[in-house]
This record gives sequence, C-alpha cells and structure tokens, in this order.
Amino acid sequence: MGSGTSRDQEFGDYYAARGAAVRATAYLLCGDWHLAHDLTQTAFTKLYLAWPRIQRKEPVDRYVRRTLVRVFLDERRRPWRRERPTAEFVDLDPGAPAGTDRVDDRLILRRALAAVPTRQRAVLVLRFWEDLSVEETAELLGISAGTVKSQAARGLETLRRRLGVPDTASTGKE
Repeated sequence: MGSGTSRDQEFGDYYAARGAAVRATAYLLCGDWHLAHDLTQTAFTKLYLAWPRIQRKEPVDRYVRRTLVRVFLDERRRPWRRERPTAEFVDLDPGAPAGTDRVDDRLILRRALAAVPTRQRAVLVLRFWEDLSVEETAELLGISAGTVKSQAARGLETLRRRLGVPDTASTGKE
C-alpha cells in the first residue's frame, strides 16, 4: 500500500462505485432513508479504518455487507429504537383495480418487510436482495445455515401474511 493519499483515493473510488447499492440494502433492512444513510455512513467509516487490512485479506464487498448488517442489528438493540409510531398504515382495499402502479407495489412490499422481525428481515434482504447463498448469509450473520433457512421461511411467511398471499405450505397433505 502506498501513501495515505492513494489510500484515500482508492477508498473514495470504492465508495463512489458501491455507496448507493449499500445504502439501498440498508434501506431494505431498516425501512427509513435517514437511518439507512446513518447505517451506511457507519459501515463505511468502519471500512475506512480497516481499509489496508481488508484489501489484503478478504473481498471488500463482503466486509462492508457484513459490517452493515452488524451495524443494523446493533442499532435495533438500542433502547430508543424500540419506540414505535402510534399511527398505523392504512390497509389496502382488496377491491383495488388490477394493474396498480409499481410504486404502490414497492411501498406495499416495503411496509410488509418493515413488519418482519429484525433478524428475519436481515436474512431476507441478504438472501433475496443481495442474492447471497445460505452459507454466505450464515457466515455474515454468524449463525448456522439451518438458522438462515428457518429465519428465511418464517420471514417469508410473515411477508405473505402481511401481503395477503395464501400460504402455499398449507395446501399440501393434512
């Protein structure tokens, strides 16, 4: 590694290339753009501090993703984060016309995702948004592959229930 200036340039280039994607992942985890920005900033600050070591040891994307998830989970444990707004989201009209706007669909999905418990949401985002394998997700979260599978199943069940999608598992044998 060279001087501090080249380190700063390399880090700046990496942030320019990946910052928006990391922020989008953070948003899916927390459901709030302001908090997503804070989580992203914290993850990149930790990345900057470990930059020389990370470049030699492991893939940078993997490190920043793991750091982001850990920062998110730590943030959820803070007492003031347990406060919940009193206003409820308005339920969708089941008789809404077909072909609703894609923006509406995304908002509905984000609201449903926000209702999924924190650990399950992290698993869903890493598995289905970040397209990580069960093993990669398990390693990032520090849990077993079996736990990833069960958390994903429970998270998907919660999403289906919130979205009013019939449970496909209940249509099998009795």
